[in-house]
Amino acid sequence: MSTAPDEDIDGFFSTARTAGREEAVELADDSYRDHLYPTDDPKLADVRGMTYEEFAQDRYQAPFLRDLLSYWDGLYREPFVGLTSDGVVLEGLYSLPTEPTSYDGPARAAEQLVSLLTPGETDELCHPIDAPQWRAWSNPEFEVYRVGLRMEVLTDNKVDAILEILRASLSTEGFDRVTEAMALNGYLGKLCDLPTVMNDRSYWFSLFGTPDPLEPWGWQLFGHHVALNFVSVGGRHVIAPVFIGGEPALTDDGAHPPLFAAREQVALELASSWTEAQRAQAVVFDSVLDPAMPEGRLHPADERHVAGAFRDNRVVPYEGIRVAELDDAQQQLVRRIAEDFLLLLTEEQRALTLAEYDAQLSDTWFSWYGATDGSQPFYFRIQSPVIIAELDHHAGVWLSNRLPARFHVHTTLRHPNGNDYGKALIAQW
Repeated sequence: MSTAPDEDIDGFFSTARTAGREEAVELADDSYRDHLYPTDDPKLADVRGMTYEEFAQDRYQAPFLRDLLSYWDGLYREPFVGLTSDGVVLEGLYSLPTEPTSYDGPARAAEQLVSLLTPGETDELCHPIDAPQWRAWSNPEFEVYRVGLRMEVLTDNKVDAILEILRASLSTEGFDRVTEAMALNGYLGKLCDLPTVMNDRSYWFSLFGTPDPLEPWGWQLFGHHVALNFVSVGGRHVIAPVFIGGEPALTDDGAHPPLFAAREQVALELASSWTEAQRAQAVVFDSVLDPAMPEGRLHPADERHVAGAFRDNRVVPYEGIRVAELDDAQQQLVRRIAEDFLLLLTEEQRALTLAEYDAQLSDTWFSWYGATDGSQPFYFRIQSPVIIAELDHHAGVWLSNRLPARFHVHTTLRHPNGNDYGKALIAQW
């Protein structure tokens, strides 16, 4: 990949985020506040006051985005297969409990929401369990597909009822993480003086199937930097795909705790513990903009992450180092990172999912891009037959940093080989 000049693609994306650089991408000491656009900058001023619908129509005028939406639409319309490492779906990786535990809290909360809605709102909210709309989620600040109810146009009591479904379905820590990411979207809207474009209710919510303690059903929440797909079937909960991000993910006002600092700290502890031989295997690219990356590895919207919106069928080859080749302490650090990705699940459900992770340890890989001492932005991925979990530092979209920085982060979680959206478990049921 040759180094290209830094040029705007459409006003929001630039070639700098995808151009290979021989020089390292160093982390500066500056704050995200040093990268705020002036509020009268045309990028902000030209869309100020727009509704989310008007903003989407404005964004659709960009040729790059029209091409991207067309590509996404083609992926969305493919029959679901699931992410794989080589194009072949492995069977028998996921199983339902022989003696399921019935937990009706999420179902009762969902029924309460439905009781508050008008017939028209109910029609927009509810979909069959096998509806293709499961796969229509996305994470930009503009709408790609309209699925479900838009929270920002609902009354407070209906929004509260949606949040109660999240609270009943997730762990306490997971609920806090999700709502904090939503709050950070509102914070970004305030920083940019664009509260009608980005706020803490800029999200779509849907129900799939009929809420029940054991029968398959689920819910979906998605919008800017937050996308969750929760499925309950036969006593098991699945929370994948998940997309959680933040810009800025690190703030300085004390009101918003950092979203991923603890996870990054453990990852850096792991990376700094590697021997030279381990590092040579684990570090796939020396920089997040390493010119050795093959053509197409970097994308203006996804940058390095591979498991985002509309990537349900992507083939993602293993890379890096087998976790089984690490020592016991290093293996535990990888497991701690995986557990943090699964924090959204309740403790009991998290233990069941971690047991599936443990069963595939011999075929679990960890890969890293960038320096391992915290001096550069980085990307890492845990990948096995039952989990893909990745964290990526990004360039600015609403902030002006043209190169990746620690204050814009994207993370994804997937269950490869067909269990995104709980589909493998639903098929067993």
